Formats: sequence, structure tokens, C-alpha cells
Amino acid sequence: MGLRILITSAWAAVRGVLGWIAGRNGPVPVDLEPGDPAPDFELPASDGRVYRLREFAGRKAVVIAWFPKAFTAGCAAECRSLEASGNVIRSLGVQHFGANMDRPDTNREFAQALGLGYPILSDGDGRVARAYGVLRTGAYPSRWTFFIGEDGRIKAIDKHVRVLSHGSDVVTRLGELT
Repeated sequence: MGLRILITSAWAAVRGVLGWIAGRNGPVPVDLEPGDPAPDFELPASDGRVYRLREFAGRKAVVIAWFPKAFTAGCAAECRSLEASGNVIRSLGVQHFGANMDRPDTNREFAQALGLGYPILSDGDGRVARAYGVLRTGAYPSRWTFFIGEDGRIKAIDKHVRVLSHGSDVVTRLGELT
């Protein structure tokens, strides 16, 4: 997996720069804030299921950790960190997801390679990424994490994700929000 991560990381960097150059005059980005309703979604995931945000309304809080690209070094580190804290996150009654714009089969392979116990959502056309404001001027979504309450409203947005400690950072933020 090491060579694949190196090649994918290099290609993602080149594609990201080209996307940034090409998308400089793109659509005005969405700026969601805590208190706003979270955009609903219906997306396939790495575990073969299709998830809808509305499924969790009134039942569970949801965390969606957007990341740029499967099989890249930073994204692998972030996903491993979330996995390391997965039992604690689930014990708090929270459903958590990774999310990106890769194909479902790529995310399934990535999740299996890392031994992830949580699903990665696949937003192939970027529609949901745009609705969340994470798809700005590049070819990949920003590394942002959304904390959504049982009421379907955004409770917090982490726009400064630290990949190596993201799992414990999510647990800390969840503690602050309850």
C-alpha cells in the first residue's frame, strides 16, 4: 500500500493545483455555520449501504469527516486516527462517517486496507460536497469535519483538522457539545 499512497498523493497534489487554477472563477462557495440545517444527503458508502442524513433525525448525532482523497498519506493518517477513537465515538451514541469524492469501490478498498470500522461516503459528482461548502476551487473536498445534532442542525465545524489526532479531537469536541 506504501507505493500506492506515494503515487496517489503525488497525482492528487498535481490535480489539486490544476483544479485550483481552473476553478479560480467558479461558483460562490456555500458558507455553513453552526445552527444552520445540515444539507441532507443520500450517498453510497464503503460498506455497501446507502446512507441518508434524515435516517438519523431524532435518533443520533452525526459526524462527517470530509477528506480529499483515498490512498493518500494525510487521509490515511486521518482515517486511522478516527478508527482508533471509533469505539468511544460510538459509545457516545454518534454515527460517524468519512466522506470524499472517490468511487464507492475505491473507498471500499481503502477502508478494507486500513481496517476501518466506520463507513466512508462516496460523493462522486461533488453535489453534497458543494452543499456542505467543502468543494471550493480545487478538485478535492477540503479536510473539514461537521458535527450534526439529532435535530439535523450543524453544531460545530472543524476547519483545522489535525490528521494524526483527529479521532481524539472529535471525541473532545463531542464532549464539549453535550
